[in-house]
Amino acid sequence: MVQIDEVLLRGRAEHNDRCLANLKEISLHQQNIESINRALTRMCPELEILYLQHNLISKIENLRRLRDLDYLNMALNNVTEITGLERNEKLRKLDLTVNFIDLEGLLTIERLRVNHQLEELYMVGNPCAEFQGYRLYVIGSLTQLTR
Repeated sequence: MVQIDEVLLRGRAEHNDRCLANLKEISLHQQNIESINRALTRMCPELEILYLQHNLISKIENLRRLRDLDYLNMALNNVTEITGLERNEKLRKLDLTVNFIDLEGLLTIERLRVNHQLEELYMVGNPCAEFQGYRLYVIGSLTQLTR
């Protein structure tokens, strides 16, 4: 299991001279990461764009300190429900494409109602997408969405 730690973060922050404190964007895709630990938010508190696609992450967690988070890409992971983003008030775009969000997990989408800036949500390829009317449910639950 790969852990998010200082070595990994500095290695992926080469475009910012390996400085983490003011890092705005980081790509941690295809790293076999199984969980999001607090090291990420402690060392990179100013992140606005976070790419975590194509990992093994099953739970969205430990991101509440990222107050400026604008875009989170969690595509191609093992996410089953939508949690842990209630304090990311500036979140505008969320990609959950090809995860394991089923009909029960879809019900957790209502937790995103507090994310008033959220305009774009991508959920193609999840089991819930097979249910008739899932898109209408999402649009009805999250009236702030534009895409």
